[in-house]
Amino acid sequence: MVVKAKKGMKLAILARNPQLYSHKRLIEAAKERGHEIRVINPLHCYMNISPHKPEVHYRGGKVLDDIDAIIPRIGASVTFYGTAVVRQFEMMGVYSLNESIAISRSRDKLRSLQLLARKGISLPVTGFAHSPQETDDLIKMVGGAPLIIKLLEGTQGIGVVLAETEQAAESVISAFKGLNAHILVQQFIKEAAGTDIRCFVIGDKVVASIERRATKKGEFRANIHRGAVAKPIKITPEERTLAVRACKIMGLNVAGVDILRAKTGSMVIELNSSPGLEGIEKGSGIDIAGMIIDFIEKNAKPGKTKTKGKG
Repeated sequence: MVVKAKKGMKLAILARNPQLYSHKRLIEAAKERGHEIRVINPLHCYMNISPHKPEVHYRGGKVLDDIDAIIPRIGASVTFYGTAVVRQFEMMGVYSLNESIAISRSRDKLRSLQLLARKGISLPVTGFAHSPQETDDLIKMVGGAPLIIKLLEGTQGIGVVLAETEQAAESVISAFKGLNAHILVQQFIKEAAGTDIRCFVIGDKVVASIERRATKKGEFRANIHRGAVAKPIKITPEERTLAVRACKIMGLNVAGVDILRAKTGSMVIELNSSPGLEGIEKGSGIDIAGMIIDFIEKNAKPGKTKTKGKG
């Protein structure tokens, strides 16, 4: 049974598609708890950047000055403008589930890996270059083939290639060089065998975890968007600590943390600041949307908005 909050809040989901499963579930959970909630397209917002009275205006000239908390669900392709809108709400004293600086950190794959590595978080061996000339040295840096090659801007497994030989790796890197792109090369964890673990973190707890397994033969990406199947999995205390620590380093209150189990131990491969709810809710049977709204109820208080961490 859902217990309604003493006083309903006015919430806004910053997102472009109100029909997504995640957004419909958040709306449902918020309404069950007696809150008003709406979806606001961040690209339809425009801002008055004033030191005395910062404002966010919406379509038709409406001033959005009655919102208690926002839930950023910013798509990767609109990160720059979307985080600017989140910052503006923060300037107005509106509580943000994930703050703008944390979203920006997590969206920058290189920045996030550097921050995690600096704090001793276990990661696959990773090399980074911009259209490299010394392709063979870059490949050796991560232990040779097979290896993963990623475009820095890729999401949901797009722009991610497994090169099984050094010749294949050189060909892929050469092709990416033609795009004038930033390239990540990463150690391939063969023993993971097309599986990873998605840990869903809210606050300082892993509230659900699922194993995602690729269904296509030879597929190494365990993304739900690419047809992977999910099932509940029991993670170790060390993996719980790893996921929560990674979120704290990034300054994220809510995130999906992707973990691989390697021979050398579990390691973080990615953090998602706008994790989808469908795979984790259906895979675990847990009301994640309700837990997110509960977290906002406890934390969306006047004066709570502040920037966390450095970098």
